[in-house]
Amino acid sequence: MGKKVGIEVSIAAAEAVGLCDVDVVAAYPITPQTHIVEHLSELVANGRLDAEFVPVESEHSAMSVCCGSAAAGARTFTSTAAQGLALMAEIVYIAASMRLPILMLVANRALSAPLSIWNDHSDAMMVRDSGWIQIFCENGQDVYDHIFHAYRVGEDPRVSLPVMVNMDGFILTHVIEPVEFWTKEMVGSYLPRFRPLNTLHPDKVVTMGAFGMPEIYAEQKMAHDQALKNSMPVLLEGWDELAKLTGRKYEPVELYRTEGAETLLLAMGSLCETASLAVDQMREAGRKVGLVKLRLWRPFPLAEVRKALSGAKDLVVLDRSISVGAANAPVTSEISAAMYHEPQRPRIHCMIAGIGGRDVTPEDITNMVDLSLKGTEQECHIYGVRG
Repeated sequence: MGKKVGIEVSIAAAEAVGLCDVDVVAAYPITPQTHIVEHLSELVANGRLDAEFVPVESEHSAMSVCCGSAAAGARTFTSTAAQGLALMAEIVYIAASMRLPILMLVANRALSAPLSIWNDHSDAMMVRDSGWIQIFCENGQDVYDHIFHAYRVGEDPRVSLPVMVNMDGFILTHVIEPVEFWTKEMVGSYLPRFRPLNTLHPDKVVTMGAFGMPEIYAEQKMAHDQALKNSMPVLLEGWDELAKLTGRKYEPVELYRTEGAETLLLAMGSLCETASLAVDQMREAGRKVGLVKLRLWRPFPLAEVRKALSGAKDLVVLDRSISVGAANAPVTSEISAAMYHEPQRPRIHCMIAGIGGRDVTPEDITNMVDLSLKGTEQECHIYGVRG
């Protein structure tokens, strides 16, 4: 087993990328992800990582470089946040449709305007339908472990898709946490050498991302959709192997104190740890409350979600983004659609909290449960708005 150290999560993530022996890092700075690529530049400059570090002129260029390098058969990495992901979005869709197994760390940050450098999930939700595998991490160890898992799954020839690992900006990126490092031997036993399905090479000319006539576009999109859904067994296999190697078991949907619970909370990312504290307090007060942690966002774990939520009377979804003008926030909408035809569907309540980086405490989460149980099903509430 590796050594456990106290370290800033962004630096730990960069160290994990270095252990993966990446070939190309395409980097453009934006708060709060900058520490990741800064540290990777140090690893390259100091000779610890033999890679091409490409300081591009924009995030759009960063993802363009990633597409080129991945298509040429190079293990590729980038990271971004908020407006950077927005600028990158055009190429984000292309990378997924071309089945290029890029790893991107997103330091989740609120989208402007007004300008905010603080955390919420609006950037990830903006590209939720782009066709990437998307994972949300709860703490620093999650982030570190999922660097290896992302390459293990995305580069698997049965998958060949890009992976987006989401880590909450500042709440995780700039916080020092205990992280158990992997050894090179552990990485070598877990992560195979990258062997791309198709590569660009002057000796064997191929075309990637060519013009798609109406007669083939629908078929291509269906194939992409099926490929993303079919990645689920490989994701599970990667998590199983990771558990054997480290003793840490990750799942698409994870449960916390749900036994006998009549009311369930559902959250993603670092808010899960705060929600766990709230559940502990409510359980100590005799309340039948549990927590469902949604780790895997895409492919959406439909069967696992339905199993986790069946039997509960009420479900309070803690959404960390707002879908302006819609009936519900993004995660609530997804959960509502998943449970619509279920015979034991709970009453679903939408609570939007923590947008723009506003703090959410265990007491706030208890208050949100109370507000939800007083209200009606599907009522969408932005918690803590003043005035």
